Parts: sequence; structure tokens; C-alpha cells
Amino acid sequence: MTHAFDKDYWEQHWHGGHASMGGNPPNPYLAQETAGLAPGTALDAGCGGGAEAIWLAERGWHVTAADISSQALAVAADRAAASRATGRLHWMRADLTTWRPDAAFDLVMTHYAHPAIPQLDFYDRIAGWVAPGGTLLIVGHLHTPDSATSHSHSGHSHSGHSHSGSPSGGHAHHPPAEASATPAAITARLHDTQWEIVTAEEHVRTPPGRSVPLHDVVVRATRRR
Repeated sequence: MTHAFDKDYWEQHWHGGHASMGGNPPNPYLAQETAGLAPGTALDAGCGGGAEAIWLAERGWHVTAADISSQALAVAADRAAASRATGRLHWMRADLTTWRPDAAFDLVMTHYAHPAIPQLDFYDRIAGWVAPGGTLLIVGHLHTPDSATSHSHSGHSHSGHSHSGSPSGGHAHHPPAEASATPAAITARLHDTQWEIVTAEEHVRTPPGRSVPLHDVVVRATRRR
């Protein structure tokens, strides 16, 4: 089965038993890739259950966390209620394929987000929202034949653009080809005159409770001033 990754899909996904995924920890690359950055303004594009946005806010960032799914945002807000950084978090329902921010951000990040447009087009959009001197951080899944056979991802589910398993939780997940992108394909869209590529890597990991490994893509780039 394939998915349109539209608003209805993500609302069903979060309403259909995936709310528990909002309690998962932040992805393992966030701390590594932001360790040297001074806190500023950030956008979490497709925040899902809010793990990364909350983690960042707890470290001094002012985070706008956007998602197409109101269900996902409700899960995220509940989780944030126990955080010491609620004042630095702004939850916003937005379709990131059409929405545009009023100002650029010091950090724009997205984690396993699947929008209703080709993945590379989505990355082009959010790259345009990075301020001069700011950082773009993309974490995604490189979909492979073995990952497509069991793709109800434990570990993260970032919607409305989110990565995810099937709404019913048990069906095989077959993302369309345009929902996946290699580091080379992503960095090819970030022209040398505008960007400095800091990280462009692939990683394989098997989160707890999962038998099929995840093939992760991590790209970090700095917009030239």
C-alpha cells in the first residue's frame, strides 16, 4: 500500500494508536549536530510528537514547532507540559507545502518528515527559511527494500509531515520513491555559493523494539552570510 501523506493520512495516523510514539526520545543525531550552535530561533518542520522541539527548547532555543496534524500537536503539547521550557515553545498547525514563515530562523530542522510533495521539493522549501549564517538540519530515512517490508517505524513519527508507519499500525508501508532522498541528492540542491555542507552521511541503526534496521540520512548545512 502507498500513502498520499496528506492531512487526512496524518490525522488518522496519530488518532489510530500512534499517540504513544509521542513519548519517544529525540533522534540520536540532534544533540551531535547542534552541539556547537548558540541558541537562537528554530523551526521544527513536521514536529510530530515534539521530542526534538522540546529537547531544543530545554537548551535555550525559541522553537516554532509546526505540523499538519492537530492530533500530533495535541500529543506534543501534552508532553511539553512537563517540560521546563514551555515558554520557549510555540506549537502551530500548518501545511508546510503551502505555509511560509514571516521571518527566517537561525535553525531549521526536520526529522523523518514526509509531506504531500516530493521529498527534495520539501527540503528546498524549508532551506529557504534559514537565516544567513543559520543552519539547516535534515534527518530522514533512506527507504530500502528491507525497510519497506516493515515500515511502521518505532523510534519516531513526525507527521503532517512525518515519517511513519501505516495508520492501522500493522500493514506494510511502501513509501513512494519520491519520499526518499540520499545525502548526495539533498546536497546537490544546496549550491556552494549559498551553503557550506557540514554533514552528509548515511547511518544504519536498529532502535529498541525493532528488528529491521533503519537507514538514516543526516545532512547539515550552514547558509553563507
